[in-house]
Amino acid sequence: MGRPVTLKPSTSPLHFFGSEVRRARNAAGITLAEFGSHVPCDSSTVSRIETGMLSPDSRFAAVCDELFPNADGWFSRFYEESRGWDAYPPAFRSFATDEALASMLYVFAPVLVPGLLQTEDYARAILAVHPNVTGGQIGERVRSRIARQAVLSREDPPMVMFLLDEGVLRRQVGSPEGMRAQLLKMAAVSRQPNVSVQVLTAAAHVGLQGAFTVADIPGEPDRAFIDDITDGRVAEDPATVSAVTMRFRYLQTEAMTATASRQLIERMAGELWTSPWKARGAHLATAAAAAESASRSARGLELSCAIPRIAPARCLPSARAPGRHS
Repeated sequence: MGRPVTLKPSTSPLHFFGSEVRRARNAAGITLAEFGSHVPCDSSTVSRIETGMLSPDSRFAAVCDELFPNADGWFSRFYEESRGWDAYPPAFRSFATDEALASMLYVFAPVLVPGLLQTEDYARAILAVHPNVTGGQIGERVRSRIARQAVLSREDPPMVMFLLDEGVLRRQVGSPEGMRAQLLKMAAVSRQPNVSVQVLTAAAHVGLQGAFTVADIPGEPDRAFIDDITDGRVAEDPATVSAVTMRFRYLQTEAMTATASRQLIERMAGELWTSPWKARGAHLATAAAAAESASRSARGLELSCAIPRIAPARCLPSARAPGRHS
């Protein structure tokens, strides 16, 4: 028999619920198989719920209340109050809490608009191509993703620094009209005093290896969410988090200033994502280069590269971007 999994109740509602089920079941002297016979389900299902690997359903919570009457209906109440947690992919659930508690967030995005900046249409287009999800799950995840954005405008909000690869602005996700609305939203949010949005225009840079977010949480060690094809992972190891943070700062030195970035985003919204599309790359590049040169003149820097010519509409990337949660 394997060693019992160590639970971390503070990690998520699933872990907390599971730890309470295990505690009550052991105190009552009930085996996994005996508990499962009441649901009914097999013992492995009970074990997976206890270890936070599987979400319970209302029947499971009701059985807990029946078998553990001293809890006074706690399991069903907790189940109902935490149902929204399923709107997050398992790998992201604990970091959603970190994101909400952070005083500072560093967000790097090389491929997609970060979840904290997405419009509802953009989020739906991304989440709809994620495999093995139902229409209901897509809708719930869209609502939860948009709800996360309240952290940007809450009382005493965190300082949030977004760093985006220029390709994020050019990759079509959804309709052209939807992309225009998305870029305009990014530009509007970037004007908030606690938000900075910068664009990285270099064709090749170390950030192309993947997206990440670092959460600076008062009184706790910093944590990072590192995105990947398997829905990402949370990094708590200080050395790893420090390396990710340094990577962000390094990339930031190569990015356009916040003012020049906002001007570029607004120009792309008006000139690239219009219908019918037109190849206006030369005009856009000239305007962006002038804005960046002016913004850096005080530091004695010169713009070393121009924005590449915009390809005709038929060559622009399609909306079939991989599903992501952050």
